[in-house]
Amino acid sequence: MQSKLLPVPPDMAGSRADSGIAKMLGISRSHVAELIAAGAVSQNGSPVAKSDRLVADAVLEVFLEEVSREISVQPEDVKELKIIFQDEHIVVIDKPSGVVSHPSQGFIGPSVPGVLMARGIQLSTSGAQERQGIVQRLDVGTSGLMVLAKSEMSYSVLKQAFRDRIVKKTYHALVQGHPEPSRGTIDTPIGRSTKHDYKFTISAAGKPAVTHYETIEVLPAAALMKVGLETGRTHQIRVHFSHFRHPLVGDPLYGSDPKLAASLDLNRQWLHAKRLGFDHPATGEFVEFESEYPIDLEIALNRLRDVDFRL
Repeated sequence: MQSKLLPVPPDMAGSRADSGIAKMLGISRSHVAELIAAGAVSQNGSPVAKSDRLVADAVLEVFLEEVSREISVQPEDVKELKIIFQDEHIVVIDKPSGVVSHPSQGFIGPSVPGVLMARGIQLSTSGAQERQGIVQRLDVGTSGLMVLAKSEMSYSVLKQAFRDRIVKKTYHALVQGHPEPSRGTIDTPIGRSTKHDYKFTISAAGKPAVTHYETIEVLPAAALMKVGLETGRTHQIRVHFSHFRHPLVGDPLYGSDPKLAASLDLNRQWLHAKRLGFDHPATGEFVEFESEYPIDLEIALNRLRDVDFRL
């Protein structure tokens, strides 16, 4: 067993222990719940329950089992993951929250390649074993559209298309407050935080990141935004809106109000990969796909639309 010490950042204060620690460590909430039940998590020296709240500047100690450096794909079906389209070259999926884009060190839970393996769908063998077929990623808490490569040719073509920024990626995000101006472009570089290795931040030394946005609907305490990405930095939408004081609803890692998320029964950031368009790697024909909001995001949005909603 190895022990990991984690100071609780101010923006995670008030979060449930299981949810907050999962986000800080980048592992599944269910895995954290198992660690808590086993007595492997303490806050300032005292054991915590999964529903306990994290305290700002407290020190968490988490005992983790040693994880093998070899990462492998484990077949595990998740019925909520939908196949939108597939042929011999590509497969387009609608990923639910809670499924990681590909396996990684320390994450215990279902992965996109694992679900496809369980369904007998073979992906390209290009790249590292756990990332074969992966040409883009979505955060584990983000739902929506992903395309994966099934052939070596499609893997190469799609990877280059993402590098060249010619893939059309459209997200819908629910942000706190009402951004002004109501439409525009955020062009600020993003790098890994020097204080917390599980977070990202605006940094002059970071990589270029460009986010286009426009307001779809103004709601009490929040606004529904249409977001287009030129780049695909980790946590890009979450970091950009947080930096301008409009964090995504349900995203305490980047400064959202936990009371608002609780009032909406929202247990993850309100962010959905709504539309995905690209040139088919084999035919060259432009194809575009669209996804409906999953039930948890739909419920949260409709609650805000309720004329009687009060925070």
